[in-house]
Amino acid sequence: MPHAFTTSVLHITTGSTETVTDLTHDCQQFLVRTAATGDGLLNIFVPHATAGIAILETGSGSDDDLLAALHTLLPSDDRWQHRHGSPGHGRDHVLPALVPPHATLPVIGGRLELGTWQSVCLVDTNVDNPRRQVRLSFLGEGAGSVGTVEAKSERCIEP
Repeated sequence: MPHAFTTSVLHITTGSTETVTDLTHDCQQFLVRTAATGDGLLNIFVPHATAGIAILETGSGSDDDLLAALHTLLPSDDRWQHRHGSPGHGRDHVLPALVPPHATLPVIGGRLELGTWQSVCLVDTNVDNPRRQVRLSFLGEGAGSVGTVEAKSERCIEP
């Protein structure tokens, strides 16, 4: 079976506070539509200079622990050379060096291969920009069609 590439963009509103947003369900739904029972790779990419993608446990406090750790590593103060926006906003531009704007994960039999407690999360510390795009791309067997298919979906998350 030839390999195909399928992509879709999620539009997510994160609100006015720093957030860790679980995207696992969105990723799984995308794979249901595109991967069928095929094998391949799912790439998750956030095309923003102030957000990242993390694979971590959620719901047990790890998401809050991540935000607390980022505050320790990247304090919201006036030390940053990048000085537009809210006070300390320069830290948001350093975030992708620690939490990269992408992740690539295996898909086996049309299912995302995550560990028992792992989730795919958008990490957004930039309170000045509550609107985010996340591109999901599947490359592999069973993709919806040969070539690129662009689909858009909207999701609003208000913490």
